[in-house]
Amino acid sequence: MRIIAPSSKRPPSVAVATSGPDGLDCTPRGDPPGFVRVRDEKTLLIPDRRGNNRIDSLRNLIADPRISLLFLIPGCGETIRVNGHAVISIEPELCESFIFAGKAPRSVVVVTVDRIYYQCAKAIVRSRLWDPATQIDRRTLPSSGTILAGISKGAIGGPEHDRIAPERMMATIY
Repeated sequence: MRIIAPSSKRPPSVAVATSGPDGLDCTPRGDPPGFVRVRDEKTLLIPDRRGNNRIDSLRNLIADPRISLLFLIPGCGETIRVNGHAVISIEPELCESFIFAGKAPRSVVVVTVDRIYYQCAKAIVRSRLWDPATQIDRRTLPSSGTILAGISKGAIGGPEHDRIAPERMMATIY
């Protein structure tokens, strides 16, 4: 089994699934296309960019190195699934090699690939995921602040969260 990296249209998004003492975690990762690098025939490198600071996936990988990845390419129905084992590297040179917008990730997830699966497009076609006609107007859903306030019983979130969220995201995206 060999990793084949397409020269263009590399996925800008991957769902990362891990397992640990507190259960399962599945979280999205994304950056410009090609952000997941192929180191060699059996190794992928994924920068760990800023997120919500929960570090669930990283904590899980320390306890249980198994990892599963699901790569999505906008507009493409087929997906690639990867199962393997991962370690977390804080090697300065490796992290610095992923500098984007002037910021290096705090760590890089180094994935040793055990299996790769090519997934047919049926689920994506059935869901009409990439069909613009099925996109939902975000304004028809509860805001992030409303959801956070509900989850935290008002400790965080609310209208103030929603007001400052766009500026905070731009200031902390990398």
